[in-house]
Amino acid sequence: MRPRNIELHIEELLLEGFEQVDRHRIAEAVERELTHLFTERGIPHSLAGGGEINRLDGGAFQVAPNSRPETIGTRVAQAVYGGLKR
Repeated sequence: MRPRNIELHIEELLLEGFEQVDRHRIAEAVERELTHLFTERGIPHSLAGGGEINRLDGGAFQVAPNSRPETIGTRVAQAVYGGLKR
């Protein structure tokens, strides 16, 4: 089976309660973790046919106070991927 290439464009990601100065590190971690999840777990059914998702609610998640931006980004990506699987 030939691997599929996908392009995922997130126009806006709304995160509340995090320092703005950490936004780039969080974004890089989101990209890394989503790449990992798509590679390891596959393309969710919601994206299998291509197309566009106008809005996705990834829900809420908990992080410990003073968590590193990389940890936050990983949790965000897991929430987004989980939202795609619903």
